[in-house]
Amino acid sequence: MNKIYYFLIVLGLSSSLLTSCEGDLDQYPHTETTSEDVYTTAANYKTVLAKLYASFVITGQEKGGGNSDISSNSGYDYMRCFFNLQECGTDEVASTWLEGDNVGNLTYLSWDADDPWVSDMYYRIYYTITLCNEFIRNASDANISKFTDDEQAEIIHYRAEARFLRALAYYHALDFYRNIPFVTEADPVGAYTPPRYTSQQVFDYIVSELTAINDNLLSNDATNFEYGRASKAAAWTLLAKLYLNAEVYINANHYTDCITYCNKIINGDGGAYALENDFTKLFNAENNLRDNEIIFPLTVDAEHTVTWGATTYIICGEVGTSSDYLKPADYGIASGWGMFRARGELSALYNENDGRNLFFTEGQTQYLDQIDNQSYGYFFKKWTNLTDAGEAASNTTDGGVNTDYPMFRLADVYLMLAESVLRGGNGSSVTTALNLVNKLRERAFGDNYETNGKLSTAGLTLNFILNERARELALECTRRTDLIRFGKFTTSDYLWQWKGGVKDGTSVDSKYNYYPIPTSDLTANPNLYNDEY
Repeated sequence: MNKIYYFLIVLGLSSSLLTSCEGDLDQYPHTETTSEDVYTTAANYKTVLAKLYASFVITGQEKGGGNSDISSNSGYDYMRCFFNLQECGTDEVASTWLEGDNVGNLTYLSWDADDPWVSDMYYRIYYTITLCNEFIRNASDANISKFTDDEQAEIIHYRAEARFLRALAYYHALDFYRNIPFVTEADPVGAYTPPRYTSQQVFDYIVSELTAINDNLLSNDATNFEYGRASKAAAWTLLAKLYLNAEVYINANHYTDCITYCNKIINGDGGAYALENDFTKLFNAENNLRDNEIIFPLTVDAEHTVTWGATTYIICGEVGTSSDYLKPADYGIASGWGMFRARGELSALYNENDGRNLFFTEGQTQYLDQIDNQSYGYFFKKWTNLTDAGEAASNTTDGGVNTDYPMFRLADVYLMLAESVLRGGNGSSVTTALNLVNKLRERAFGDNYETNGKLSTAGLTLNFILNERARELALECTRRTDLIRFGKFTTSDYLWQWKGGVKDGTSVDSKYNYYPIPTSDLTANPNLYNDEY
């Protein structure tokens, strides 16, 4: 299977296209050419499509984010913002540079509408939505009618992928901000004030989009499918995630729908998927070879897509700078950044025989007398820039890492189905759910599975699922959403050290279950407001 690379391109956009309102001028994309110049050949459509994918992992047109896409952004990519908003305030990550990296408010669940990370994530999301809208507008049936039948057929696939990427960005906007501005390719280009959509409207839109594009997405086993592109199964996984969290977003039960789409993936309706035998290889520099389990990756490449965010941030960030024992070369990197460590509550969830128990402990305490001191908290060992042969895949000082980010993978689908069964969804059974969870446990425990890892029916509870999701999906940007769904993110039902800025943890206002729309966009768009901030 070929791999689609995200080449840096100069994309033709009118400066009035970003969905943030016309008054917020410093949010506009930088312009060097026009759409009329770009969409002249069928080949150019694929080049622009690559930019849509790349918008999740890079910040500009040049190596490492130079010639930035949007000038008011702090310079960080979509994935670095996404990681911080999903992980910093949870029981998984203890950030080190609270003041220097401006993550103190995320860490202590005390942000407001002026928080730089909250703002940067918002504008990165809407920049991606803007790119997708412009592509879809130029990929209409009328606009591509000048190409050959084969070229039109390919562009129709591209258009479906652009709609998937837009739906993914809108899903993140829904998950983070709830009631949000809404714009599509059908809206006017130029001075335009987007309406405020409710969570229900956004939810319904995402469902309609992902359902509509199904026939035009490729299966992962299609002859012309390339690793890194969105498949039918990617859309089904996104639908499953949306339905799993429906009670949070729209106060409605959709667990049966979640099971329906999990079953389609597990049954191979959109191409065959199976668990990777070696868990650690899902997070190394050759994880592009794990397309048997990875349903949808964001590809990162030290030659084609140099980024200091995305997985470069995760891998270099998990390696401490103060330890006398830890060696960056063991991770395949030139040096560590020391950005974060594991909180003690996370590492305490693992059995010592669990192969996912990937922490560097020497010289480290498990719990956090101080959250921003690198001596407290274990370092992670889950992600690396090593090849299967154990060699560094790239010079991280010059090009970042070569490790892709698995946005969706089969293990998550197994756990979503099991949770939905336990929450009363129809279309599967407790027996099937237990079997799927035990497949993950068998991989994790290996020879110790029968004695230490095998789960009984009595042990398959919702609390177990929450903990198993932490064990399986740590540092994969699911934890905040999971804790909110289980009613544990802001409440006193589950406390971890430094939750709410208190060493022993405390509950916080329920408004922190979502982020506010930034003040800059509230000022620019009179249709917008935050309910609780």
